[in-house]
Amino acid sequence: MNVEQIYTGCLAEATYFIQSDSECAIVDPLRETDVYLEKILSSKTSLKYIFITHFHADFVSGHVDLAKETGASIVFGPKAEASFDFYQAHDGEIFNVGGIQIKALHTPGHTLESTCYLLLDEQEKEYCIFTGDTLFIGDVGRPDLAVKSDLSQADLAKLLHQSLKEKIKPLGDHVIIYPAHGAGSACGKNMSKERFDTLGNQRKLNYALNDKLTVDDFVSEVTCGLNEPPNYFPVNVAMNKGINKTFNDIIKSGIKPLNAKEFKSLCEKATVIDCRKPQEFALSHIPNSLFVGIDGGFAPWAASVMKKLDGEVLLLVEEGREYEAVTRLARVGIDNTIGFLNGGIIAWENAGFKTEMVHSIDAMQFESEINAESNIIDVRNNGEYANGHLMNSVFRPLDQIHQNLNEYQSGTNYYIHCQGGYRSMIACSVLKANGVHNVTDIKGGFGAIAKSTSLQITNEEIAI
Repeated sequence: MNVEQIYTGCLAEATYFIQSDSECAIVDPLRETDVYLEKILSSKTSLKYIFITHFHADFVSGHVDLAKETGASIVFGPKAEASFDFYQAHDGEIFNVGGIQIKALHTPGHTLESTCYLLLDEQEKEYCIFTGDTLFIGDVGRPDLAVKSDLSQADLAKLLHQSLKEKIKPLGDHVIIYPAHGAGSACGKNMSKERFDTLGNQRKLNYALNDKLTVDDFVSEVTCGLNEPPNYFPVNVAMNKGINKTFNDIIKSGIKPLNAKEFKSLCEKATVIDCRKPQEFALSHIPNSLFVGIDGGFAPWAASVMKKLDGEVLLLVEEGREYEAVTRLARVGIDNTIGFLNGGIIAWENAGFKTEMVHSIDAMQFESEINAESNIIDVRNNGEYANGHLMNSVFRPLDQIHQNLNEYQSGTNYYIHCQGGYRSMIACSVLKANGVHNVTDIKGGFGAIAKSTSLQITNEEIAI
């Protein structure tokens, strides 16, 4: 028996490859299938089942493509509804994979169809459990992502408490917890950087498994302090319930090289995503393009700041990273990339086309320029802002920028900062693309401000 975790850092997502004898199974695959097909081939096994813990909101799964390519059965738990063929497991149903067994445990709460899969080894001993978004290391899944549910967050939190009590807690301390996500995912609040752990250790460290926590206390804990879910989450859920473009077709279209003239002719109808480094974008970029650097939280932020995921996309990307960019965008449902600028920004400039800049200053210059009347915009998240922020700053999280656009005036100057300088440049690009050009980015963000200036920092209550 072999259990392998395949972790994708930019999404903080874990897929699992399970092998026993001549058969294998996969839990929660990403969009691209090549990595799984290679593992199946190299292990000399046949894929029997594709287990899906729930309809994911933060990425588009590759279960339909993978099933077509291998003949494997897609397995969901109770309450799942989809437009493709799948097998709906019963609570407690056993699936045989080689010499091991995998038991479906219906665990509603994060979503109504959420199901964990308990692996029993060759001696039928509980070995590990694939918990999806039901139980993370150090946390549990947020109860506000169920789509088209008549239940409130509190109702779902109560279901989650019951699921943990009845399905997870009775398992032995030695059982390994394999969740679908780790730190950095928006599917929970305070996940650990650890990617797996024993249930016994989590009983000591994870508040959600504390037997002294009442139902009401549990509900309060899991529902308070949640950031707004990204706008693209419901879109990804819908895509995971349907049949989408094949990954190969997305790649074929997306990695098409375009010369500057061809690229420019398509700019008016497509969104240009500039994937370079923040300061490269600041020095010279294509008008109305969005900065989302490929070396940061690329795909989730691209999906968060695009007005619609189904529009056409053009890429300005470092040479040789076109495939990577198209792949990562497809993982979050951005399927209509139609090409990239061959030769990058140099080709654009050599063609004589217009470029723009973003005014970007360091923390010390920021301190010398501002006064009590300055418009300082903090685009970090709730937790970051609550832990410390500039006294006169206005809290406007990046993932809500489109909801707040009407607050910005085209003739007003704004100083934009995040924690390190990545998200602030995204915010500047979105504002410029929407006609707000008097923006100044703070290099190094709040981290540099706190370290290099004497500006007053406070922990006063968040005001939005």
